[in-house]
Amino acid sequence: MDMSHKLKAFFDKDTSTLTYIVYDEKTKDSVLIDSVLNYDPAASRLTYASIDQVLDFVEEMSLKVHYVLETHAHADHLTGASEIKKRIPSIKIGIGKNITKVQEVFGNIYNLKDLNTNGVQFDVLLEENKPLKAGTIEIKTIFTPGHTPACSSYLIDDMLFTGDALFMPDFGTARCDFPGGSAKELYHSVHEKLYKLPDDTRTFTAHDYQPNGRELQYKSTIGEHKSRNIQLKASTTEEEFIRFRNERDSTLTAPRLLLPSIQLNISAGELPKAEDNESHYLKIPLRK
Repeated sequence: MDMSHKLKAFFDKDTSTLTYIVYDEKTKDSVLIDSVLNYDPAASRLTYASIDQVLDFVEEMSLKVHYVLETHAHADHLTGASEIKKRIPSIKIGIGKNITKVQEVFGNIYNLKDLNTNGVQFDVLLEENKPLKAGTIEIKTIFTPGHTPACSSYLIDDMLFTGDALFMPDFGTARCDFPGGSAKELYHSVHEKLYKLPDDTRTFTAHDYQPNGRELQYKSTIGEHKSRNIQLKASTTEEEFIRFRNERDSTLTAPRLLLPSIQLNISAGELPKAEDNESHYLKIPLRK
């Protein structure tokens, strides 16, 4: 383990999203995980405060960002990956290779006839357990489907970035009722993959919803999750989890930014092509 690798977390309060930068203080190598592009749905306006905060830190520390990694195509915020790449063109955007499955599903839902569903919008389609090097930083990708088919967790040294597979122990796990989601798959992703890691592996979640108004938390350990995750302990059976997760998901409403976020996030955050009036438009399917 290279203990020179440091971590900086950023919290977007509007979407309860954590963005992380892992960096080497000496070599300045760094990777960025789960960025946020701010979006006001009422005004349909994009702003850049979250990106600016992250990139101000990058500039302050003179970091070289090799990759912007996505744990999955999020349904609750817009990714800032493409905007960051515009500002720092040398950056590569990476996501698990199963993003193609999500593109196929949502390309049909949105009727996006021009959408390439081969993942070409991303610079790197990550393979499970194939190391990704970012200077002195080595990233191991662990596929953790269940919330979506394309979910990945990233292991760097003893730091595990779980995306939505695991929240904080007092909040549990991600919902599994999106297209392609599966409570059974999530159970096995966590129980048979993440819970096989050493108990002292530090976990960092993609969201903290601060239940009961508690202070922000984003760091735990595999051992803590195994012993006290309120939805999925090491002792929880597959049948128990599937029953709980399906019952719970049936009561949940759609995320506030579901329709705009998925549409952009399956294309690495790239805006739809501008029309002849130079404006960009999102498609919102109507249900009848």
